[in-house]
Amino acid sequence: MSATSNSNWDRRSVLRAAAGLAALGPLGACGSNTGRSGGGSSGKSLMQYFHAYGEAGTEGAIRRYAKAYDKADVTTQWITGTNFESKLFSALLTDNAPDVFEFHPQLQMIKSGQVAALDDIIDPVKDDFNPADITSHTVDGKVYGVRMIDDPQFFFYRKSLLEKAGTGVPQTLDELAEAAARLTTDKVKGLFLGNNMVAPNYALVWAAGADQLNAKNEIAYHTDEVAAALKVYRKMFTSGHLLLDAPADYWDPSALVQGLTAIQWCGMWAMPVMQKALGDDLGIFPFPSAASGARPAVYNGGWSMFVNAKGKNVDLAKEYVKWLWIGQKKYQEDWALSYGFHIPPRTSIAESATKLKSGLPAQGVKLFTDYGRFDNVSWTQAMISALEGVIADAVRKGKDPEAALDTADKKVNRELKNLFG
Repeated sequence: MSATSNSNWDRRSVLRAAAGLAALGPLGACGSNTGRSGGGSSGKSLMQYFHAYGEAGTEGAIRRYAKAYDKADVTTQWITGTNFESKLFSALLTDNAPDVFEFHPQLQMIKSGQVAALDDIIDPVKDDFNPADITSHTVDGKVYGVRMIDDPQFFFYRKSLLEKAGTGVPQTLDELAEAAARLTTDKVKGLFLGNNMVAPNYALVWAAGADQLNAKNEIAYHTDEVAAALKVYRKMFTSGHLLLDAPADYWDPSALVQGLTAIQWCGMWAMPVMQKALGDDLGIFPFPSAASGARPAVYNGGWSMFVNAKGKNVDLAKEYVKWLWIGQKKYQEDWALSYGFHIPPRTSIAESATKLKSGLPAQGVKLFTDYGRFDNVSWTQAMISALEGVIADAVRKGKDPEAALDTADKKVNRELKNLFG
C-alpha cells in the first residue's frame, strides 16, 4: 500500500468483523429491489464491492475492467475508511447486497451458504493456480472464491542503518530483539511491527514451530515455544525499541521511508515505493526462527473474489467473475504488477512477470516460495480477535503469556465447537 493512503485499516490480514460475521448465520435471500439502473445493451446489472486499496491507480483499474464487460452494467462500490468489512457484512443483509465482492476464505461464510462454489468456472484452469491458493479456498472438495493476488509479508530494512549499528540480518527472534536495541537512537526506532503489533501474528506462531490449528481442527498455537516468543515480544515492547503509534500502520511504507524505523514489517505491495525512495539501501528477510529447529515464516496475504450465493444474479455474477478473473489475463497481470508488486496466483502469469524476475522482487518471490504460509479457512473472525487479544494482554499489558493463551483458548474452542461440534 502506498504512503499516500489515508486509511489506517489493517487491510492485508484477514478481516476482523467478528460481530458482523456472526450476523451472517440467518441471512435471507436478497430481494429484487436493488435501486440499480439497468446496464448496457443487455439491461442487466451487477454490483461489486472492493475495499479502497492505497496503491495509486487501483480504483481506476477496477472500474476500467468492469466497463469492458459487455453482458452487464457492473457498478463498483469502492469502500474507503477503516470499516470495509462492516459495510460488506451489513450490505449482505440487505436488498442492495453486492453480487460479487472481494474477501478472504472463511468457513463460516461457506457454512452459512453466503458464498457460491465456483468449481465450474475454476476447474478448466485449476492446474494453473498456485496449489496452496486452491487448498486455502477448498472445503469438502469444493472451491469457493477466485484468488486475484498473493501478498507475501516480511521484514524490510535499511542496509546502511544495520551496517552502521554493526548488526547483521537477524536469523532468530532473539537476534531481532538485539538488533532492535542496537538500531534504536534518539531519532530512529529499531523495529516497527505495526501500531497494534498484531500484523505478524501468524508468522510469530509459525516461526515458533506451531500453527493456528492442527489437521483435526484443534488448537495448535498454545505451546511453550509460542509463550516464550511472547516474552521476547514483551521485552521489546517495554524496552522502548519498537516504533508505536506511527502516522500510518504497517501496510504503509512511510515508517521506513521517512526514517522513523530501521526495520519494518510490511508487504511486497509496498516494494516499488520503498525502492524508489531508498534504492539499493533496501533489504528484506522473513520472520526469523523463534524456536530451536523452527523455520522462518512469511505470511501470504491476498484477496479473492467471491460470488454472493444469496443474490438474485448468481449465474451472471459467476459469468462475470469467470470473464474477468479467469479469462482476462491482461487485466489479471495489470492488477498484480502495475499498482505495487503482488504475486500473480496464476502460474502462467507469474512465470512471465518480468518485474519479479530480478533484484529485490525476485528475493521476495523466493521468500514467498521457501517460507510462505497461507490462510486457514477454518480460522474464523472470532479466532483472529482471540489471538490479537493475546498480544494485547501478554505483550502490551504484561499478563502472563500462559494465562493470555488460556483466555484465547476458551474463545477459540467455543468457535471450534460451533463450527465442528
